[in-house]
Amino acid sequence: MIVKQIWTANAYRNFNYLIACSETGEAIAIDPLDSAQCLQVAREAGWEITQILNTHEHHDHTGGNQAVVDQTGAKVLAHARAKGKIPGLSRGLVAGDIVRVGKTVELEALDTPGHTMCHICLRAHGQQSAIFTGDTLFNAGAGNCHNGGDPQSLYNTFAEQLEKLPPETRVYPGHDYAENNLRFTLDREPDNEKAADLLDQLTGQDPANAHVSTIAEEREVNTFFRLRSPSVIAQLRERFPDLPEHPDPRTVFIKLRELRNSW
Repeated sequence: MIVKQIWTANAYRNFNYLIACSETGEAIAIDPLDSAQCLQVAREAGWEITQILNTHEHHDHTGGNQAVVDQTGAKVLAHARAKGKIPGLSRGLVAGDIVRVGKTVELEALDTPGHTMCHICLRAHGQQSAIFTGDTLFNAGAGNCHNGGDPQSLYNTFAEQLEKLPPETRVYPGHDYAENNLRFTLDREPDNEKAADLLDQLTGQDPANAHVSTIAEEREVNTFFRLRSPSVIAQLRERFPDLPEHPDPRTVFIKLRELRNSW
């Protein structure tokens, strides 16, 4: 499996992805908003884009679909409930469906509601464990729930799926928000030395050469995984004095998401 992360340099700070089979040169484009750049990268690598996967229905993830389809004839894949929300949807996916690319790439569809209620993450199996998270999980952060989402569902996705991924799983998000997310982590957990060190490392980094985190690293620096941290809870109780001394993880997550909305 060959993964090409494409930095769009747009106002939304999108990442697009090409995943290619090393034997056949077939490729799938994930959320190819910057269609011109995705097509150019594929052309220069000698790859043929045969499929498009939209993690969810928002325009900053689907807006490049038609241009890629026009050039390649690629089939559009997305969550089964996105039918009617994403034009030209060819295949609706449910949890456990396998997306095959060429001879060597198998990607498992995960049903990951929260940011929207028809959000797909793709998990790569094999020698290179990876997950393409769209707007569900960011480096050091979690997606918002402003446009058709639900924070309770987002918590469930984190607790029941993302938290259980192998620690070595590489994380490929839909946007580069790492610096600001790390600042939020440190605002919530000022004694998190791992987050402080990573922020120093990433400050001013060119997103075209983005740091690729792992689930193990996210557990250390992403406050939405650190729901039992005494520091996180203590800081949270200062903002929400009615919280019990030992709030449950779901409550901590929901309150953190509430704070992040206006931070």
